[in-house]
Amino acid sequence: MTAPSPDVSRWSIVEGLKHYLKCNEFSYLEASMPRDFLKDAKDRYDVVVIGSGLAGLTSANILARQGRSVLLLEQHYKLGGMATWFKRPGGHIFDISLHGFPFGMVKSCRRYWTKEIAESIVQLDGVRFDNPMFSLWTSFTREDFTKQLIEKFKLEPQVVDAFFDTARGMNFYDDQQMTTGELFEKFFPGREDVIRLLMEPITYANGSTLEDPAISYGIVFSNFMSKGVFTFQGGTDKLIGQMEAELKHNGVDICINSNVQKIDVERGKVTSVEVNDKTIHCDAIVSNANVRQTIFDLVGEEKFDGNFIDDAKAVRLNNSSTQVYMALEEEDRLDVNELGDLLFSSEAPYFRTEALLSRDVTSRTYSFYYPKTRPHKKPRCLIVSSTNAKFEDWAPLPEVDYEASKQDLCETTLDALDKYVPNVRERVVHVEASTPRSFKHYTNHPAGASFGTKFEGLAVSRALPKQITGLYHAGSVGIIMSGWLGAMNYGVIVANEVDSQLMTNSSASTAGFEKSVAEDVAS
Repeated sequence: MTAPSPDVSRWSIVEGLKHYLKCNEFSYLEASMPRDFLKDAKDRYDVVVIGSGLAGLTSANILARQGRSVLLLEQHYKLGGMATWFKRPGGHIFDISLHGFPFGMVKSCRRYWTKEIAESIVQLDGVRFDNPMFSLWTSFTREDFTKQLIEKFKLEPQVVDAFFDTARGMNFYDDQQMTTGELFEKFFPGREDVIRLLMEPITYANGSTLEDPAISYGIVFSNFMSKGVFTFQGGTDKLIGQMEAELKHNGVDICINSNVQKIDVERGKVTSVEVNDKTIHCDAIVSNANVRQTIFDLVGEEKFDGNFIDDAKAVRLNNSSTQVYMALEEEDRLDVNELGDLLFSSEAPYFRTEALLSRDVTSRTYSFYYPKTRPHKKPRCLIVSSTNAKFEDWAPLPEVDYEASKQDLCETTLDALDKYVPNVRERVVHVEASTPRSFKHYTNHPAGASFGTKFEGLAVSRALPKQITGLYHAGSVGIIMSGWLGAMNYGVIVANEVDSQLMTNSSASTAGFEKSVAEDVAS
């Protein structure tokens, strides 16, 4: 079985060109002529948003609702950032990161997007764990986890309740001294099985480790424990399509294939962006690029205070991912009652962060997509296997070795999946892999980072407007501001700060608003 490069289509060049022309309804002449993707953009806006991840999209939407003129610039040909998808022949549509998110997405989408988007969010049917320490099903709610911890793991009820109450009481403006490992040791000393149950899915969700601040774990975990794990019915393509329509309805100008080269700063204030060799003036900029890219590549460190640059250089990137995408025959069906929607599978004897990141893969998270995922499309069953990964393990490989490694990733994944989907190798009609190099290629994220930066990135991100008036950042930083819900709500916070600055010509504090967003998500 051949696993093609995610950077090159399976089709021939001629077939690919024909498909491109047909899908985009361009004539050959139009396709061969250079396109000006900024031809409808104005010379000046109140706000320019760089990047269309969920944080960038949400910031743009809120600011437009508040009456600001907004230009959204996206370097890719699709909106969404990591919230994206791709199509393959046979009607197969693969979602890159539509795995599961907390119930808070319903509230955030209803409040900051549309009722229609919020009403398409549905709960997953079930989550499974299968590893050498335990095997179980769960609805991933506090009620069910409490029952499992007491009955299956034989913990005292008061200990379990105290742990949940402590995690639920955490906020991102709290003390950051305690690590996640210390939190577990306080409540569950020596219980590696309990740590695995509580930690493994959160590490998968946002790359957090036992060495990260406990609040970065507690906030995310509590959000999931509120009412379980949810997804968007209709697929990422439908979600982003609805968001794009809402943005345009609110007056946002959107330009794809528009790669920002520079943010211009004069006398400590942003003045414009340089994009596709054009200059567009603005009063404020929201960068949805990586925070390090924003500082060092788009602005330049000479524009910042020396101590701030020291802090920015100390910001660590989070890890990346590998994925294997598998499609079954059109008439072949999987049973959600047998497999669940999410399966955390591991052959490793214990939970170890380094083992999760190793190229010698022992742990995989399977996302199963059934016809219910896209009920408006032809019924299809697909599987996406995800593993956390290090960019440096893949970046230096020569092309021949790189392709061989991707092939091996596909083959070993099929072998491992056969335990849950018998004869899967004979049943799949399409298999391909992506790696940290793929994520870097398509998203421009440094080192293909799937989860932005480590926790120290949050303070640097929040301090940007104090360094340069009108410069803001909204993206995956600090783990708790990552994932679909975290990124969206960070976009909300930043949009309100931008609006305040435009009204008062100063960077007013939004600490009260930030607290209300955190409390709303947790409720």
